[in-house]
Amino acid sequence: MKFITKRIHAFLDYPVAIALITLPFLLGLGDSNPLALQLSVATGIAAFILTILTDHHLGIIKVLSYKLHLTIDFLVAIVFIIAPFVFSFQGVDAYYYWINGIAVLAVVSLHKSELSV
Repeated sequence: MKFITKRIHAFLDYPVAIALITLPFLLGLGDSNPLALQLSVATGIAAFILTILTDHHLGIIKVLSYKLHLTIDFLVAIVFIIAPFVFSFQGVDAYYYWINGIAVLAVVSLHKSELSV
């Protein structure tokens, strides 16, 4: 059952980007590797820019297709899931990336097929 629409996804994008920037500081990420903090912040900034540039109702400049946006979300999820193994993240650092990666995969996989790009 796929229920996440383009509109719902658009409303999630900005808060998720802000969370990726702020949560690493609140959770104290970076104990096992400083990259755990830096990767999330950089991804959050990139996600914010991606949302601004995406062709959906909350996009501001609308130069990137929504299909490309979903593809990038999928790739970020994969990177987040494998990052703890590649960079030796442990404890909260690892769990943060696994939980976020799985959540993004869920959003992308529960997306309604309304892509007319």
